[in-house]
Amino acid sequence: MKRNSTAFLKEEYQDLVAKGFDWKLRSLEGPSSPRCVVDGKEMIMLCSNNYLNLSNHPKLIQAAIEATRTHGAGSGSVRAIAGSMDLHFELEETIARFKKTEAALYYQTGFATNAGLIPQLAPEKEDLIISDELNHGSIIDGVRLSKAQRAVYSHRDMGELEKVLINAGKTNPRRMLIITDGVFSMDGDIAPMDEIVKLGTEYGAMTYVDDCHGEGVIGNEGRGIGAYYGIEGKIDVEMGTFSKGFGVVGGMIAGSRDLINFALNKSRTWLLSGSAPPATTAACTAAIQVLETEPQHVETLWNNIRYFKKELDAMGFDTGHSQTAITPVMIGDSHKAKDFSDQLIKNGVFALPIVFPMVARDKARIRTMMNAGHTKKDLDDALGQFEKLGKKLAIV
Repeated sequence: MKRNSTAFLKEEYQDLVAKGFDWKLRSLEGPSSPRCVVDGKEMIMLCSNNYLNLSNHPKLIQAAIEATRTHGAGSGSVRAIAGSMDLHFELEETIARFKKTEAALYYQTGFATNAGLIPQLAPEKEDLIISDELNHGSIIDGVRLSKAQRAVYSHRDMGELEKVLINAGKTNPRRMLIITDGVFSMDGDIAPMDEIVKLGTEYGAMTYVDDCHGEGVIGNEGRGIGAYYGIEGKIDVEMGTFSKGFGVVGGMIAGSRDLINFALNKSRTWLLSGSAPPATTAACTAAIQVLETEPQHVETLWNNIRYFKKELDAMGFDTGHSQTAITPVMIGDSHKAKDFSDQLIKNGVFALPIVFPMVARDKARIRTMMNAGHTKKDLDDALGQFEKLGKKLAIV
């Protein structure tokens, strides 16, 4: 009997559709702005990570244009060979200054950062990687690329983390790495990074935080989780991204000069990928400069966050344990969450459902994200639709 080598593609996709776990792509026709055009219809954007609306900031746009004029459309190489432009070094110096660390390294994406660095920090079976159970998929994939032993502790449970560290002492791993999200991308809560650093120091474990959703959002001037807890320079690896609060794209790590020297020689995702184009690199530098000189963007974002959460809670929605710009509206059933999203979109609110496997099967939700560019009218219009549909679907 002849084997059909590709039949599983259609079969598995149809299974996802039947369970309500599939994604359908929509077309954003224009910039990622608070009022945007999606599939030809004007909508209020509630599902973009462009928290500070910096994607549309004139200083970032101008920096990208100027860099293209002076340095061309692309770098022409990987960083290790001929693709390290002065713009890349300028960006890394700017990151280190912003994060108050010795040095920094810019990667092509946040996912590439985790996938390339984690397996190099603890590569062998004699090593141990300790991970929060709700860590991002890029962390999970980075861990899977390592031969290291793995331990998972319950979400934000420092007692359980300490037990793992105590038990690890009995086998004395060659290296130990504790890794966590800073702001958890599905629930919007924050890791107790101060306690993690304390435990890491006590038990001799390196600490690594993925602060992608914290950069530009939490901490003084949006400097991230280190500033939030007052532990700047004490986290061994601060990893972040430019694709969210900074409004551009690209990953980064900040830490000691030893860390950066190690990473740029060991991370194959960095070594073997073409370097970021001039326009992107210059825009990233401009994004940090805007945060350093225009604090109003972070302040406005937090005014919007507090208002939106308060109103959703007053309507009776379950918004989980969010502490940041990510506010989940808990639905439970995947099909119901998709129906809610479809009706929001029909009524001019672009907010998408998050379903399994991104979250547990019974934890489907509409994940909303605030933007510093939202006006009170934008938020009130969106809230009105949430209230109307929440009652219609018997959610509130």
